Amino acid sequence: MRKDDLYITVPSFFRCPISLDVMKSPVSLCTGVTYDRSSIQRWLDSGNNTCPATMQVLQTKDLVPNHTLQRLIRIWSDSVRTQISAAESNRVNSISRDQVLELIKQFVSDFRIHTELEANSDRLSKLLAFSEESPENLRFVASIAVESDFLAILTSFLVHNPKNLKVVEKIVPLWKMLLERSSSASKIAKASDVYPTIINSLKNGSSKLRIEMTKALEFITSTDSEAKSSLSENSDLYSVLVSFSTINSNWNPELMESSISCLISLAMLRRNRVKLVKAGAVKTIGKALSTAELGTGLTDKVLRLLELISTCKEGRVELCNDGDCVQAIVKKVLKVSNEATEHAVTILWSLCCLFRDHKAQESVAKSNGMAKILLLLQSNCPPAVRQMAADLLKVFRVNLKAASCLSTSYDTKTTHIMPF
Repeated sequence: MRKDDLYITVPSFFRCPISLDVMKSPVSLCTGVTYDRSSIQRWLDSGNNTCPATMQVLQTKDLVPNHTLQRLIRIWSDSVRTQISAAESNRVNSISRDQVLELIKQFVSDFRIHTELEANSDRLSKLLAFSEESPENLRFVASIAVESDFLAILTSFLVHNPKNLKVVEKIVPLWKMLLERSSSASKIAKASDVYPTIINSLKNGSSKLRIEMTKALEFITSTDSEAKSSLSENSDLYSVLVSFSTINSNWNPELMESSISCLISLAMLRRNRVKLVKAGAVKTIGKALSTAELGTGLTDKVLRLLELISTCKEGRVELCNDGDCVQAIVKKVLKVSNEATEHAVTILWSLCCLFRDHKAQESVAKSNGMAKILLLLQSNCPPAVRQMAADLLKVFRVNLKAASCLSTSYDTKTTHIMPF
């Protein structure tokens, strides 16, 4: 089917075998074949006593409504209507590139007269809708934005409206997209005046705003070392980002993933890792790792962050004291991805081999870690991972040997005092 420029594929079992149209009232014959009621009724009224599809003689001409198929067709029809409506709406609201250029010029010009967003909200909404239609549109708007200071104006709106989250929520999606594609993005991102708006959006914004803002923050911290250094001095930032990993009724995996990406970027500066520990990252993220279904990509990132945290003394202490977290790390070995396995083994090697922590060694042993290590040594893992696994195996063999010697010594001494 074609509705103007929208092509719709009709599932074959939604079509009547007689009329080939989508069935309005599907009914089944005794042969099990389903037809549209009006079509099969005409067939039968014409004196036929066979099934049109199979040509079998009908034992009965009763028509049984197929409610399941009718419900599926209704759901599909509603979906098609929604698609058609959206396509028509986009066609009505669609604007040309010349109109976009004019909108941006008017937006910049009016900013000098009306500094409130309300005076420009309609233009901003149209520009945002145009940018989201395709990557090409987005690049087009970004290229004009650089030349017209449009990005700087959006940043100015953010700076002057830190508590007006409705205004911020309108601006941030386009602001983020322009940051990612503008050559002047680093200059804009260094404007520390915008940081209060970022923090307030993360603390008090909607889930949508928080996700957009964490993604913008990830871009800023991963591409601009000066901005990262400046942002990392804000103590509130760590606790807010860590809180998005708390498993509760408001937990949002997309928000957690974008916040973990931000934390990884911040943790690339060694001095920030202690701040992460103080913000409760090990306890919160460790609980998420052990209790929630995180998905492959998110698990990879969580283990990467824990690996970075394990390189500082405070992080190792927290990890070693959290047996559940260590056991959860062991369970991810060979179960998620090669990347996750590499991060997990590095953490375990750091705790058990490099720093010889007995609590961590006990947690690994309790979670059948030695069997995992043996399996890993038999797999086609990278040389570095294989070496760490071999080191871990040596540690546990030494521990087992020591325990065995202690047990033998105890049994020998006990034998001397036994009456038999």
